[in-house]
Amino acid sequence: MLLDINGKMVSATEECVGPMRLTQEPIQVLLVFAKEDSQSDAFWWACDRAGFRCNIARTPESAVECFLDKHHELIVIDGRHSRYFEPEAVCRLIRATKPSENTVILAVVPQKPPDQEEPSVLPLLCAGFSRRFVENSSVSACYNELIQIEHGEVRCQFKLRACNSVFTALEHCQEAVEITSEDHIIQYVNPAFERMMGYHKGELIGKELTELPKSDKNRADLLDTINTCIKKGKEWQGIYYARKKSGDSMQQHVKITPVVGQGGKIRHFVAIKRPHIDNNNQVHKFNKEERCSGEHTQSECHPLRHRDRRKDSIDARSLSSRSSDAPSLQNRRYSSVARIHSMTIEAPITKVINIINAAQESSPVTVAEALDRVLEILRTTELYSPQLASKEDDPHTNDLVGGLMNDGLRRLSGNQYVFCKNMSQSQLAIPVTLNDVPPSIAEMLNDEECWEFNILELEAATLKRPLTYLGLKIFTSFGVCEFLNCSEATLRSWLQLMESSYHSSNSYHNSTHAADVLHATAYFLRKERVKGSLDQLDEVASLLAATVHDVDHPGRTNSFLCNAGSELAILYNDTAVLESHHAALAFQLTVRDSKSNIFKNIDRNQFRTLRQAIIDMVLATEMTRHFEHVSKFVNSINKPMAAIEETSTTSVNSDSDSQANIRNSPENRLLIKRMLIKCADVANPCRPLELCIEWAGRISEEYFAQTDEEKRQGLPVVMPVFDRNTCSVPKSQISFIDYFITDMFDAWDAFASLPGLMEHLSDNYKYWKSLDDMKCKSLRPPPPS
Repeated sequence: MLLDINGKMVSATEECVGPMRLTQEPIQVLLVFAKEDSQSDAFWWACDRAGFRCNIARTPESAVECFLDKHHELIVIDGRHSRYFEPEAVCRLIRATKPSENTVILAVVPQKPPDQEEPSVLPLLCAGFSRRFVENSSVSACYNELIQIEHGEVRCQFKLRACNSVFTALEHCQEAVEITSEDHIIQYVNPAFERMMGYHKGELIGKELTELPKSDKNRADLLDTINTCIKKGKEWQGIYYARKKSGDSMQQHVKITPVVGQGGKIRHFVAIKRPHIDNNNQVHKFNKEERCSGEHTQSECHPLRHRDRRKDSIDARSLSSRSSDAPSLQNRRYSSVARIHSMTIEAPITKVINIINAAQESSPVTVAEALDRVLEILRTTELYSPQLASKEDDPHTNDLVGGLMNDGLRRLSGNQYVFCKNMSQSQLAIPVTLNDVPPSIAEMLNDEECWEFNILELEAATLKRPLTYLGLKIFTSFGVCEFLNCSEATLRSWLQLMESSYHSSNSYHNSTHAADVLHATAYFLRKERVKGSLDQLDEVASLLAATVHDVDHPGRTNSFLCNAGSELAILYNDTAVLESHHAALAFQLTVRDSKSNIFKNIDRNQFRTLRQAIIDMVLATEMTRHFEHVSKFVNSINKPMAAIEETSTTSVNSDSDSQANIRNSPENRLLIKRMLIKCADVANPCRPLELCIEWAGRISEEYFAQTDEEKRQGLPVVMPVFDRNTCSVPKSQISFIDYFITDMFDAWDAFASLPGLMEHLSDNYKYWKSLDDMKCKSLRPPPPS
C-alpha cells in the first residue's frame, strides 16, 4: 500500500500471491453504531484519511443488509452500550452470511477503570470477532488501528480470497498436480491427477507418500536422489515410474518444486506430472480412460475439450477424427513440451544465476544468504535504475526523473496532441558552399574545433540556421562526402532538409541544439582515445545521428505525449516515442528525394550497418535507459582499462595493446558511441558559464510551456516544480547535474580525457549553488542595490 505526500492511501492496492499480481480496490468499512458520537466520528474521519470507503448502519438489520450489498472488508461494531443492541448477536448475524468468510470484524469495547481486571476476549472471539479496540476517540488512534488491520488481517484475507482463483485453475489444469507437506503428507491432488492415477482424492489426502505402492521399475537410488535435491530447496525434474491404483506402472515426466513458507523453511512440495512421451501405449491408454471417465460423468465432449483446449471452436475434422487422431495429437503435444524442456537456449543472465546457485551449495550460511539477495536483484527488470529518495527530499530531482525517465501515466484521453511540422524554412536562401560562406560566419567557424566555440553567436549570425553552416564545416573535415560517395550539393540539401524539420519556435529543442550536439560530437571524435577506438563508419554514423537526433521535436516530453494520447505515442506504444520518431523521420525524409539522399550511392550492406548505428545512437538519447548505458560503459570499459593500468607489470606497449583490445571490440565500440552521443546531448552544464546559463534558461522555458499546456488541457502535470511562477532554476540545474551529469561525465572524462569540460562543470555547479544559497530562483543574481 502506497502513501501520498499527505499520508493518504492511494486508491488501489497491488498484492502478490507468489508470481500472481492482484489489484484490490480501496477497502470498504462498515461502522455499526446505534448513535453518532465522538467514537463513530473518529472512525469516520480515520477512514477518510486512510482513503477507505465508509458506510454507517444504526441497527443490526440495516448492518446485515448493507454488508450483503457492499461486502465490506472490515466491520467495526460498537460494543460499549448493550442497551441498543448486543454486539455479539450482530457479529453472529453477519458471520452467518457466506460473504463474511473473509471479513475482519472489530469490536469497540469500553475502557475499564485501572482497578478492574481486564475482561477475557474469548466471548468476543467465540462470537466471531477478529479483534477488539478499546474506545479512544482520537482520530490518529483510530487511523493507526485501521492501518494495522489493513496491513495485517485484511491483507491476509485478501490473499486467501485470491487463492480461490488459484485452486480453480488447478482444478481445471490439464497436468496432474500433487501438493504435499514438508513431511510428504498429501494435502491436495487435482482432478487431472485423479484421472491419471485412478485414485479418488479421498483415498490420498492425509496419507504419507511412503504409504502408496511404488513401481519397481525405478532405479534403487532414485527416491534418495530426489529427496536430497528437494530438501536443499532445489527443484527436481526427470522421469519417474508411478504405480497407478490398478497396479500398472506409468512412466511420467515429473517436476517437483519446494515452496518456502513461514520462517524461510520449506513448507510444501508441489509435484507436476504428465505421461512421458516414450511410452506411447501408456499415453493411448490414458486418453482412453479419460474418454470413459467423460462418458460416466455424462460429459462426452470433455476429453475433446481437454485435448484441444487452445482452440476456440471444434471443427468437423476434429469430430470425425476423434477416435483415430486423439493419441497422436496428445503424443505430439507432449513431444513438443519435452523438446522445449531439453532446449539449451540460455541467456547470459541465466548462466550468471546458475553459477551463483552452484556457488551457494558449498558456501557458509551468511554467504548463501547474501547470494540470495544478489539473485533477487538480478531477477528484477530495473537493474540499472537507482532508488530515488522520497519526493519531499528533492522534488526537483524527482520531477526531472519522472519527466525524463518515464513514458507518462499511460492514460489516453480525448486530448489529441498532434504537433505541426515546422516547414517554414522553405524560405531559406539557395544552398551555399563553404566557399560562399559570408566572411563573418567563416571566421566564427574557424574556432569550431575549440570546446568554447559559441554556438549562440553562430545562431544569430546565420538567422537561426547554424546546423547547415556548422554541418558543412564539420562534415567536410571528417570526409563524410567521400565516405558516402555523395556530392557536396547533396549533403547541403540534406543538411537544409534536416534543419528545416526542426521547430524554430521551440526555445530549446531546435536546430541550434542539434548544431550544439553536432559540435560536441565532433569534439569528442577528435579526442585521441575515442579516435583510436572507432572506425570511419562509426564517425560518420555519430555525426549523422547527432544531426538528426531531435528532428521534428515538438518541445514536449515523452510523458506529455503519452498522457495526451498523441498519434506518435499510439504509433510507438508509449515506448521511446520521440526518439523512435526522430530516427524514423530522418530516414523517411532522406530517401524521399534523390536530391537530398546522401545514402543513394553506398552499397546495401554498408547502408544497413550505418542505419543500425544511427538508430542505436538516437535511441540511446532516451533517458529511461540512462543508468543502464552509463553502468555498462563503466563496467565494460572504465573498470577493465583501469585494472590494466593498475596491475600492468609489462611494457607500456603491451599495456596499450590490452586497452586497445578492450576498446575495439564491437560490443564496446557500441557502448562508446552511445556514451558519446549521450554526453554530447546533455553537455550544456559543461559549457562555459554564459552558454550554460543561456541553455538553462531555454530548457526551463520549454518545461514551463509544457506545464502551462498540461494545466490548460487538464492533463497530469509531469514536472510540477517547473511552474514558471514558483520554479527555482538553480535548484533544477543542481538536481540535474547531481543526478544525471556528474557520474556520466566522470566516466566519459576517465575514458576521453576532458579536463577543460570538467573544470567548466565544477565552476557552473558552484555558480548554481551560490544562487541557491542566496535563495535566488532566477538565472542570474539580482543587481546590487
